[in-house]
Amino acid sequence: MSSSNHSARKSAMAAIATRVAKAAPSPTGDKASVSEFFGINTFGAHQMRSKLPKDVYARLSASIRLGKKLDLDIAPTVAQAIRDWAVSRGATHFTHWFQPQTGLTAEKHDAFIAFDENKQVIEQFTASQLIQSEPDASSFPSGGLRATWEARGYTAWNPASPVFIIESGNVRTLCIPSVFIGYNGEALDEMTPLLRSSDVLSAKSIELLSLLGDKGVQRVYTTLGAEQEYFLIDRTHFALRPDLVMANRTLIGAPPPRGQQLEDHYFGGIPERIQACIAEVEHELYKLGVPIMTRHNEVAPCQFEMAPFF
Repeated sequence: MSSSNHSARKSAMAAIATRVAKAAPSPTGDKASVSEFFGINTFGAHQMRSKLPKDVYARLSASIRLGKKLDLDIAPTVAQAIRDWAVSRGATHFTHWFQPQTGLTAEKHDAFIAFDENKQVIEQFTASQLIQSEPDASSFPSGGLRATWEARGYTAWNPASPVFIIESGNVRTLCIPSVFIGYNGEALDEMTPLLRSSDVLSAKSIELLSLLGDKGVQRVYTTLGAEQEYFLIDRTHFALRPDLVMANRTLIGAPPPRGQQLEDHYFGGIPERIQACIAEVEHELYKLGVPIMTRHNEVAPCQFEMAPFF
């Protein structure tokens, strides 16, 4: 190791040693319980039931339950309820939020503003704005399906995924989970193939159940018991590793003396700074209605896990 590298590592260790854990976040006071703010940033079943007329809520719930498109005649009522809720939560913009084939998410923000007949600014969010948007697909991976100059793309709300609000700094944005398809229905994202696969599995399962004598099934759901394992590395150490900075993965260096055999780390005490980081993530997930239930050390050094209620 050169003297410059040794000095940089020594400085990094000194900086890390002086850092303290952040205080746990709380939206309404130090003693706020999770039940007080769980799901406040998601327009879920509870918000739909309280803000929509009974018949509209019933038809929207049926669309979600059966995996059908949103009925166009109830779309204006749904859009107005979503707008009123989002604006009351401080949202100023909305976006069709989708997963193109880049490994990342994509979003284009539009403001909740329009002009009335007197040229005065008003908050507006129409049914067409809720249901569909038309972003340019030419700059996203498409496998060469169409020429660049005609590569239109369309995002459409998937009603099975409730809209939610993302907070970034002092900005709140309404996110509409959407699929991203080409002009002829080509899948340009990660969500469309998943939904289509689920539909095929449901249809075939219903056929099988019908042959077995169960005739009343309308839809079969596929579920996934998700857990998230991840590594947490101090940003100063991260900055010293060009491979991590550029590729987000380890490309250089020797393997550790022990890897997945570090039994004394598994289920061990969670370090204070790590626990503060996890608590902040859990806090944001609770506001989005994600029921994170467990957190613990995993086996490898710096590896941790969280899992939602299944």
